[in-house]
Amino acid sequence: MHIDALKTLVMDALEELKARDIVQLDVSRLTSVTELMVVASGTSNRHLAALAENLIRTAKDNGMPPLGVEGESGAEWVLVDLGDVVVHLMMPETRDLYDLERLWADLPSEGREPLEEEANGTS
Repeated sequence: MHIDALKTLVMDALEELKARDIVQLDVSRLTSVTELMVVASGTSNRHLAALAENLIRTAKDNGMPPLGVEGESGAEWVLVDLGDVVVHLMMPETRDLYDLERLWADLPSEGREPLEEEANGTS
């Protein structure tokens, strides 16, 4: 599935169940692991679980089953890995604590090779 179609699928699934504060982070210049990170909040643990379940079902129904899902049992932070798009569903307190948006925004990106290559000493 093309990245734009996958992004639309993710955004539609999250908006359908009223995810809050949805942010898209283009991390393609920072890592070779994924192209886009989406961070969104839920209003309760039940809401997070419903958001994750809806996203997973929608992805599967469109021939794009997740490569992995983490955190479903605790529902403070659920990660859904769709390959080119990784989705972080978080409670507002957890989101504030880890502040993924700032973490990824603070990494320099201009003229740099992906971080994975740097870690392997190939840059």
